[in-house]
Amino acid sequence: MDIRGSVPIGDSGLAQRLRREIEGEVLFDAFSRGRYSTDASIYQIEPIGVVVPRTVQDVVAAIQIAREAGAPVLPRGAGTSQCGQTVGRALVVDVSKHFNKVVDLDASARRVTVEPGIVLDHLNAHLKAHGLFFPVDVSPSSRATLGGMTGNNSCGARSIRYGNMVHNVAAIEAVLYDGERVRFGPVGDNRVGDLGPGSGRFDALTRAMRALGSSEADEIARRFPKLLRRVGGYNIDELAGGQPNLARLLVGSEGTLAFTTRIELELQPIPKHRALGVCHFPSFYKSMDATRHIVKLDPVAVELVDRTMIDLARAIPMFKATVDRFVVGEPQALLLVEFAGDDAAEPTRRLKRLVELMGDLGFPGAVVEITDQGFLRAVWDVRAQGLNIMMSMKGEGKPVSFIEDCAVPLDDLAEYTDRLTRIFHKHGTDGTWYAHASVGTLHVRPVLNLKLEKDARTMRAIAEECFAMVREYKGSHSGEHGDGLVRSEFHEAMFGPRMVKAFETVKDTFDPPGLFNPGKIVRPSKMDDRSLFRYKPGYATAPIETVFDWSAWGGFGPAVEMCNNNGACRRTDAGVMCPSFRVTKDERDLTRGRANTLRLALSGQLGPDALVGDDMKATMDLCVGCKGCKRECPTGVDMARMKLEFLAQYRKRHAPSLRDRVVAHLPAYGPMASAFAPLMNLRDRVPALAALSERLAGFSARRSLPRWRRDALKDAESPAPTEQADVVLFGDCFGRYFEPEVPRAALKVLLAAGGRVAIAGARGRRPLCCGRTYLSTGMTAAARAEARRTLDALLPVVGRGGAIVGLEPSCILTLRDEYPALLPGPDTDAVAARALLFEEYLAAEKKAGRLALALKPVARRALLHGHCHQKAFGLVGEVAAVLSLVPGLEVTTIESSCCGMAGSFGYEAEHYDVSLRMAELSLLPAVRKASDDDLIVADGTSCRHQIKDGAGRQPLHVAQVLERALG
Repeated sequence: MDIRGSVPIGDSGLAQRLRREIEGEVLFDAFSRGRYSTDASIYQIEPIGVVVPRTVQDVVAAIQIAREAGAPVLPRGAGTSQCGQTVGRALVVDVSKHFNKVVDLDASARRVTVEPGIVLDHLNAHLKAHGLFFPVDVSPSSRATLGGMTGNNSCGARSIRYGNMVHNVAAIEAVLYDGERVRFGPVGDNRVGDLGPGSGRFDALTRAMRALGSSEADEIARRFPKLLRRVGGYNIDELAGGQPNLARLLVGSEGTLAFTTRIELELQPIPKHRALGVCHFPSFYKSMDATRHIVKLDPVAVELVDRTMIDLARAIPMFKATVDRFVVGEPQALLLVEFAGDDAAEPTRRLKRLVELMGDLGFPGAVVEITDQGFLRAVWDVRAQGLNIMMSMKGEGKPVSFIEDCAVPLDDLAEYTDRLTRIFHKHGTDGTWYAHASVGTLHVRPVLNLKLEKDARTMRAIAEECFAMVREYKGSHSGEHGDGLVRSEFHEAMFGPRMVKAFETVKDTFDPPGLFNPGKIVRPSKMDDRSLFRYKPGYATAPIETVFDWSAWGGFGPAVEMCNNNGACRRTDAGVMCPSFRVTKDERDLTRGRANTLRLALSGQLGPDALVGDDMKATMDLCVGCKGCKRECPTGVDMARMKLEFLAQYRKRHAPSLRDRVVAHLPAYGPMASAFAPLMNLRDRVPALAALSERLAGFSARRSLPRWRRDALKDAESPAPTEQADVVLFGDCFGRYFEPEVPRAALKVLLAAGGRVAIAGARGRRPLCCGRTYLSTGMTAAARAEARRTLDALLPVVGRGGAIVGLEPSCILTLRDEYPALLPGPDTDAVAARALLFEEYLAAEKKAGRLALALKPVARRALLHGHCHQKAFGLVGEVAAVLSLVPGLEVTTIESSCCGMAGSFGYEAEHYDVSLRMAELSLLPAVRKASDDDLIVADGTSCRHQIKDGAGRQPLHVAQVLERALG
């Protein structure tokens, strides 16, 4: 029986029943289905609907309801599969939001039981206190779920030492197609026990699998590649022994046999010491040839980085500094060789032997030796982002994943890669290379444009020639990333018709109705069926008149298409990207989710006018414009700017609300409002007025508003005329009207530093403004007018070599980031090049030997919270460096994401709770732990407001700290 295709997409009857019978979320709208239609592969298939279960009972109920309705079920974790495993016309069941706990840990036995949605990095953080870790260290460890890793039979960089998932999974609890919950493990221990009685069907299942392993033992021995990296098909080789572990049959099954609800894993002790050698090679071939010699030194990893990856990584701000430290000269390839052990001296001894070996191989002095653990981790971080770095390549052609997982014996690796390169050249393209040289699995991706029919044909031709060569070397088509829609078609050539029939027997025995993830591993579609591609025949994005300049990407559409769905934005550590997702855990509130929705809207797949509709507005609603993706997304998806573009397009159809106008026009009415400050501030003194402001304008009554000041900063306070100054202070609206003590402190410090200082002014007219309030509300015509006015006023300063110094990161960095895209041209570039944050300017003066500040101690310790835009531009270090000029001041940077205020976001009634939840992730708890004597430093106006409201502490701008230190 095959139930595929019997239920319409978005079936309302199925959705209604699911909503009645499960606790979790049921998402059947077109926008949600679109967001779940892709993974990190080349495919896009719209699901019937999406369920986000809260409990195992939800899973059981969803499976039963789907089976009765005739709808397939597709388990999904992070949705980062590269072969199309997690897309299909099915009911997608997303376990990543709620199934993310450690169920049980037996540290003495080195065993842990986890739910399938837990992320690898989160598991290892939990295990670290016990001196243990789970050793299958896949590159996307910051978002890869253990369920997905189990389904794919993932491997990782150190599989040469620790093996694949199949070697590290002890047992699996799963739900079968009929709702029965079963524990799979070594034969004889397969009952769930307290989860319910066994069944005759399950006993028959066990007998059938043992019989299959026995009957096919000889064929398995003949046809299965004799390699560690063999993850294609089902692991029926695990059935050939006398006491098979049936959990290992589920490993690598890609969710086609049962629905995993718990996984028992085997753990390893964390190596106490590590050393890394970065081996440089003048040619790619020589690096491959050297690998077979290097592995004899017993490394735990040997990873390839090719020249393309080096060059692309150097162009990405978050990686450039690290790459420049470990890459010497212009090598064509690198091998990262790691040694590890509990004896401190052993990894270092092996590293020295590596240096000697490289000399013996004809490469003396070609090893960068790394024993500093922080630097070592930074190097591995670059390697871990290999896929995303490769996908940062701009243009229509992209490195395409379809033969990236082939594995061959090490002795054949150099010849295999050389022959494969010739195949690429024969078809008019080239490939990018990286990954697991130690085990003969290189992630190679030919550069193709799959929007074109001819390139789809080229993909097919390359695949057939490559796979034939792999079989010639007795290698494996699938070495790590699995089969999915890409490689399942080629199983018969790889394993033979008898093994394919055996795979079908496994599927049909476990899942007679074909309920689970059909079309993967057995009975697949063609890998080049373009109707399943993300870019289907006829795909095109509608031309729109954009407000910002997207020419560097070839247009707004291609910029959005830079998202390759690999999910780096799903990180939930204390960096920047993506703060709203960390709170909601919803695909919608993710950089990837927003980019996919924009792409679908621009290409007409969500219906007419979807780009400017309410569903798109809801999709973009929780993007706080933190710019974290600008720095942290390796493919360069700048969602903060994309949101501004969306707002500009949306505003063409929808008039601004009262709240939008109040926020946007603040620079215009600011001078008058400050003159009537006592009246303006009544709102926070009279509860009824706060409630009224929420009803009329949507400003949360639970949130205090910034206090207007009658002593607002005036341009007349300028220490010198603007035309005579070499440093002009760009006085942002927030500092002028709400916290004038901040710009006044900055003026004192800049004067003490010896500069000729002025306040940037507009010759008696309204004070200058960056225009950000207009940008954030979609009023781009007004923003452009403000930008033009500001540029005209600042160009004379730039012309004489002066510096433009700002205090509010979001304002001064608007000059550097938004202006060049809003008003591209030499004037804008000139101003952007001279626009500096206060701390940047002082740090540069210090480095140049021109800073002569006489400072006194003010405190023993300062806790620093970096503004999101400071983090996005890598400037938090400058703040810490300037604070360190204060004698005796110990500076600790709070590891935090967005404070949650994000301009007006945290003041808005509908966002108040989300705003506080963002702050509570790490910022506010850290501030509350600080002593009363500690200084709390935050350069962002909104950051200071959030800290004061949420933790009861009054933070200082770095300028205020330095002013105090002046005495």
